[in-house]
Amino acid sequence: DPETIEGAVRALSEADLVIVGGTSLVVYPAAGLLDYTDAPVVLINKSATAFDSRAALVIDGAIGEVLSQITV
Repeated sequence: DPETIEGAVRALSEADLVIVGGTSLVVYPAAGLLDYTDAPVVLINKSATAFDSRAALVIDGAIGEVLSQITV
């Protein structure tokens, strides 16, 4: 719905870092949302995406496996 998209665009425009995980970035409108941020983008995905060359960091792997290795 438009309210959700507007909220996402607002959050992305104010973000310091954007982490995107587990998506091919081909389904819209979600795929176009990264156009609304100037923040560095970290992509975590099993396969390459069209956004890989624009990302600050690309981590190739399943989102669950990658995140399970993080300890805080």
